[in-house]
Amino acid sequence: MEAIIIKEKMKKDGEIQLIGLPFKKGQVVEMIVISEPLKRQSRPSTARQLLASGLVGMWKNHAIGDSSLYARALREKAQKRGI
Repeated sequence: MEAIIIKEKMKKDGEIQLIGLPFKKGQVVEMIVISEPLKRQSRPSTARQLLASGLVGMWKNHAIGDSSLYARALREKAQKRGI
């Protein structure tokens, strides 16, 4: 049995059109249609939602000091782990 995979976005509700298949008249074929789950469209957060999420200010109580020195120290620590 030969399998052909055709991935196509639906152009009309309830319709699929297959053209150019390599089968001959009278040949029996079986079709299995599998759909991908619809991706939920996410909208950007509003400023109010972002503030309420806890992301804004989550590092305010951490003693970082100079952020560039802190980042450099983290990089050096990570590089030493690989040795």
